[in-house]
Amino acid sequence: MPPMHDPRPGLPGQACAARVLPAGLFAILGLLAACGAEEPTAKRPVVGFSQIGAESAWRVAETASIVAEAEARGMELMLVDAQGRMEKQLEALRGFVAQRVDAVILAPQKEQGFEPVLKELKEAGIPVVLVDRGVQADPSLYATLIASDFVAEGRMAALWLAAATTGDVRIVELEGTTGSAPAIDRKQGFHAALAAHPRLRVVRSQPAQFALAEGKKQMEAILRSESEPFQAVYAHNDDMALGAIEALKAAGRAPGTDVLVVSIDATRPAFEAMVRGELSAAVECTPLLGPQALDAVQSLLRGERVEQRVVVADRLFEASQAAAELPNRRY
Repeated sequence: MPPMHDPRPGLPGQACAARVLPAGLFAILGLLAACGAEEPTAKRPVVGFSQIGAESAWRVAETASIVAEAEARGMELMLVDAQGRMEKQLEALRGFVAQRVDAVILAPQKEQGFEPVLKELKEAGIPVVLVDRGVQADPSLYATLIASDFVAEGRMAALWLAAATTGDVRIVELEGTTGSAPAIDRKQGFHAALAAHPRLRVVRSQPAQFALAEGKKQMEAILRSESEPFQAVYAHNDDMALGAIEALKAAGRAPGTDVLVVSIDATRPAFEAMVRGELSAAVECTPLLGPQALDAVQSLLRGERVEQRVVVADRLFEASQAAAELPNRRY
């Protein structure tokens, strides 16, 4: 992957091929170009990218992958960071319609609520590529969804716990953003797999917004309120798991020993935690979606058909594999 770029505007090294526009700027700036670039010509496609935010290392890596790939292909990328607010994503998408971009890449915060604006994009003739999360909308309103199988990820985490433990296991689950596709599906896959292993039981499920600080906060509250000990933590992403590990250590528990911790994403910080023996296992969910997303955009701009669902392959890593795999982590 090309070198990662800092997604903040105006910093040294920011490529002029990518406009980084804060949500809400469309109404103020109209068609002004960033970095002193000239107005794009027909030979230089303009792609709007509506990103949820930068709430995790995974999300930052996804943004960097798409920014770098667009730059490498000579495209102008208009990146709008919604700062975790769905209404800002909707505003950005309508801004892309007003600015007549050639295509849109959308990482939707939640499944519901996007259909009206997707209809506006279709009516404007702007193809939409969904990345990392799906939406509940008419499939004809977007060209493709490039994402992992979140249900399968949850299933892998549950099956690993079943194989790694004996006897009764009480599990605490830290969920992602309520209403988001990964939170819904990772929960579904995990609980469905546990049905075949009744000795493993989720005793507490708590949303923690895919954020490290919130994961720590919720685990602190759980430790104060749970009268019986639990033996495992299942977190819908690494950041929440890392926050939970901090809280467990502060409470005198030993993550990775008396409390097994399994998470999803398999970021570099997660591998470092596995090397330390604190995180027990991590299911991979790669954020390096830039090449596939821009492949789809280029195909669509050439008038070619693309597969409506592209499943990104994932795998599970145990702590015993972490030291050998850590040097290969690109995010």
